[in-house]
Amino acid sequence: MIRQILLGTNLLPSSTAASGFIFVRLFSRNSEMSLPCNVRVISSLSEKSDHDGIILVTDAVSNLNGELQFMQAPLVGGKEVDKSVGVKPTVHLIESAFKRLVFAPTGPLNRDYDDVRRFYDAAMEGVNRALDAGCQNPLLVVPPDARFPCAQLVAALGAMQAAYVPLEVREVKPEKASKNLRDRGRNLKNQMVLQTALKKTLSKLNGIGIWSQDNPENLLALCNAFEAGRHLTRDIQGSDPERMAPPKVAEHVVNHFKNCPDVSVQVISDTDQIEREYPCLGAVNRAAKAIPRHRARVVKLKYEGEGPISDTLFLVGKGVTYDTGGADVKAGGVMAGMHRDKGGASAVAGFFEVLSQLKPKHLKVCGTMSMVRNSIGPDAYVADEIITSRAGVRVRVGNTDAEGRMAMVDCLCEAKEEALTETNPHLYTIATLTGHAIIAMGKGYSIAMDNGPAHKIKNAQCLQDAGDLVGDPFEISRIRREDYVFHAGKSVYEDVLQCNNAPSSRTPRGHQSPSAFMIMTSGLDKHGNDSAKGIKYTHLDIAGSEGSFPGLPSGFPVTGLFSRYVSPK
Repeated sequence: MIRQILLGTNLLPSSTAASGFIFVRLFSRNSEMSLPCNVRVISSLSEKSDHDGIILVTDAVSNLNGELQFMQAPLVGGKEVDKSVGVKPTVHLIESAFKRLVFAPTGPLNRDYDDVRRFYDAAMEGVNRALDAGCQNPLLVVPPDARFPCAQLVAALGAMQAAYVPLEVREVKPEKASKNLRDRGRNLKNQMVLQTALKKTLSKLNGIGIWSQDNPENLLALCNAFEAGRHLTRDIQGSDPERMAPPKVAEHVVNHFKNCPDVSVQVISDTDQIEREYPCLGAVNRAAKAIPRHRARVVKLKYEGEGPISDTLFLVGKGVTYDTGGADVKAGGVMAGMHRDKGGASAVAGFFEVLSQLKPKHLKVCGTMSMVRNSIGPDAYVADEIITSRAGVRVRVGNTDAEGRMAMVDCLCEAKEEALTETNPHLYTIATLTGHAIIAMGKGYSIAMDNGPAHKIKNAQCLQDAGDLVGDPFEISRIRREDYVFHAGKSVYEDVLQCNNAPSSRTPRGHQSPSAFMIMTSGLDKHGNDSAKGIKYTHLDIAGSEGSFPGLPSGFPVTGLFSRYVSPK
């Protein structure tokens, strides 16, 4: 079921009609930053504001009509002396209170391969150019384009990506800034003055405005919620393996949602309980459990919207805070960047932040963040071990570097057990799982794989359509019979083979077959098309979409997955 967002007072942030714009506060609950900067939406350029520049994102100057028409002359004149106008971001002087115009062209939008991400990329480049020009409070202007109904939202999210400051940077700078301010001017006794000064060290921009004449309230609510979800996702995923070790992730999520009545959080920290209830996760945790700050955590979140429930989602996210490869160590310099192997679990947390802000009705969501560190040590699990999963399936370990599926599979089994009594359940696993996903589809794309019941409703296609709408694209793969054959036990000792001993990038069907492993090992194979109690299941491999390293996490697939169930239009 696709839900349309119907805005009510419970969805909107603080606003004042008389002021002519809608405004989102910089800080959310518990004084954590939920957005990179202050955000407002205005419906007319004549409204009084303190914006010090315009970032224009469009493919053609001819789109500037009505109150936007005054921007045509400086752009046409600029092109006469600068051939780069319309090719890359350029800065122009305009005779208005805005002072400067940053033109960030999308490039052509009419070719077979052009999509809404042109707006996202252009807005990112526009913000970076505006910052170089000294702009601190720009107004993002995206003329409506019937071909891309969510262009303004997508451009706003691209602007926010450019404005994002990582959590660790935000945590370090206030201490330095606070000391410098106090040493430099001890007369700053006014806390508001001090907070304003500190806030400037936490943000690249003081604020950003978005121009929209088409339901600006809805745009603001979506922008606020989606970016807050992506912000939380990036904070968890991008932070280093000590700052976001499993106990620290659990603490961060608990603190983030502790004043949120719509989202409940439960943390399982007892190692014996984890080994008993999630034995495959417990095996991965063995080498790390001797170090208290690295011990595994299972973080459970729950949201239940108002009204009768029509859909129930179970999201299981891979949260490997550092992946050494374990006993099958990542050699040859390929270990760097493995702190980002917690992207699936980070996206689960981000999804719940979106839920907490938009509060969709008739939807229930249960999330599990499977947090563990794949360490090396004398107690590490090794290839050839046979581990009995929560579902009673005997698993022979083939490669300890295939730890992600082990971390998730018993949580998936638990979700399956709970799904049997829920309304219209759909299970997901979300993981930065395989290098093969990047080779197969390239950077920037999540991959969706349906089991039989999910394929019947064409769920992967629905995900792809929703993702295309908001610039969070999915490619589609199928789970085939060869994947089940690959993971079938090879001797009388085991029921299932966890993996071969080669990297996924050198294994045929390297990103598809892990889905079959999780289906077989969790007992979901008893709930396929041939079952009277079929359960829909979709695996999302986000190794290609999680962002570049070095660089920032993307926050995907939070926006695309949410838009699958709640329409942003």
